[in-house]
Amino acid sequence: MLHELYAIIQDRKQNSPEGSYTAYLFEGGEDRILKKVGEEAMEVILAAKGQGRQRVIEEISDLYYHTLVLLAQQGIDLSDIEDELRQRHLDKQGQ
Repeated sequence: MLHELYAIIQDRKQNSPEGSYTAYLFEGGEDRILKKVGEEAMEVILAAKGQGRQRVIEEISDLYYHTLVLLAQQGIDLSDIEDELRQRHLDKQGQ
C-alpha cells in the first residue's frame, strides 16, 4: 500500500489537480510539508500516551502519508528508504 500511495503522491505533485490536499501541500513548499510532518509526529506521541490503539493507528497513518509527501518533495524514492533499511539490517547481522 505504501508504494501505491507514493505513486499517487507523485502524480499529485506532477499534475496538481484542483482540490487535492496533496497538491496543496506541494504548493506550500517544503515549509508547509515539514510543519505537517512535525504536527503529525506530535500527534503520534500524544496518541501513544493513552488515546488507544485505534488512535495510534490513525495518527501513524497520517505521519506515514506526510512523510511520503516529504520524500516526494525531496526527490527521494521510497526504494531509497527500503535500501537504507536493508543495508542497516545487513550491517547489523555482520557484527
